[in-house]
Amino acid sequence: MIIVEKSTPDHPGAKALLEQSHALMRSLFPPEENFFLDFAALAAPDIHFFTAREGDVIVGTGALKTYDGYGEIKSMFVAEDARGKGVADAILRQIEDQARAENLPILRLETGDALVAALKLYVRNGYKTCEAFGPYLTATRSLFMEKTL
Repeated sequence: MIIVEKSTPDHPGAKALLEQSHALMRSLFPPEENFFLDFAALAAPDIHFFTAREGDVIVGTGALKTYDGYGEIKSMFVAEDARGKGVADAILRQIEDQARAENLPILRLETGDALVAALKLYVRNGYKTCEAFGPYLTATRSLFMEKTL
């Protein structure tokens, strides 16, 4: 059973997954095209950080960054051996539920053009392509999506 709950990015299991995610992003994109949040940023008051676990093992992460008028999905990552089990969908549902609880009318995200599985996840869950927003206006390797809640 997959359990999604609020957590902190400095939890050892979460930290290990975030380090894997950051390494993957660095391997796929140049530094100026990497927009992942570091551990301190993920612990900020405007972030809701979640982990997914199977038993005691953390197998996925995701976060909601709140802005005035919308929320942004950040730090979605699932351990390689847990992919295909619905972990990312479960985390995304929790993020959406948190955004609704925060009365945010829309969720937005930025993802890299090489992240095919991520794009499939978001399309499957009703996200549509949108214009660049926030700090990503000059990004050339990013795709942008949003969903009205």
